[in-house]
Amino acid sequence: MKAIISDIHSNLEALQAVLADIKSQGITDVYCLGDVVGYGPNPRECIDLISECKLVLMGNHDQGAMFDPDGFNAPAERAIFWTRAQLESGPDSRPVRERRWDFLAERPRQHKEGDLLFVHGSARNPLNEYVFPEDIYNQRKMERIFTLVDKYCFQGHTHVPGIFTESYQFFSPEDVSGEYKLDGHKTLCNVGSVGQPRDGNPKSCYVVLDGESIKFRRVEYDVEKTIKKIYDIPELENFLGDRLREGR
Repeated sequence: MKAIISDIHSNLEALQAVLADIKSQGITDVYCLGDVVGYGPNPRECIDLISECKLVLMGNHDQGAMFDPDGFNAPAERAIFWTRAQLESGPDSRPVRERRWDFLAERPRQHKEGDLLFVHGSARNPLNEYVFPEDIYNQRKMERIFTLVDKYCFQGHTHVPGIFTESYQFFSPEDVSGEYKLDGHKTLCNVGSVGQPRDGNPKSCYVVLDGESIKFRRVEYDVEKTIKKIYDIPELENFLGDRLREGR
């Protein structure tokens, strides 16, 4: 079994809750599809926890923390500059800080295991391309993405979990009662977000890949604790906390 998580966004409370849920199922192989940092209040702690995962990909916010953020809106840009400052300073020793930077810098942009492809954005643009549920109506876009997938692709980036089929259908976790059976046809799976869900459900979301079955898991965490931390940091806008209550 594999647990596949994504988009932690420096939300330590959410990450701890999800990792505890994964451990409770006896799962040891944890794959992270990127965006460990950005938006949230605990980048250092989240990097330290995520570094223990079997696979960690590069996300666009992770890249933005190391280089100039490209295409970020103003609040996201301010958050990433604050994140960068946290990684450059703080109470930790210089070797510890350098280890975190090296870890982010060394992240691959995609990973393949047999007929499984893991990306942050899409098979076409692993770092930055969004694939939203409404893209099933953009046949040209979906055709080009599916062409690059051998069989199954796991992705994040939109923070909206669900299944895309090669027949241009989208199924939310609710549509499939939380579990989707892979049938050999090409499939894209968005695993949702640990630290900032955006599908109207404030619970953290990730998936468990068990053979030919994808199971969506929702996990409660101390949302108010994370929100208070965000409120206490002037560089992080309050709405970054408020949105966590509604999963938006």
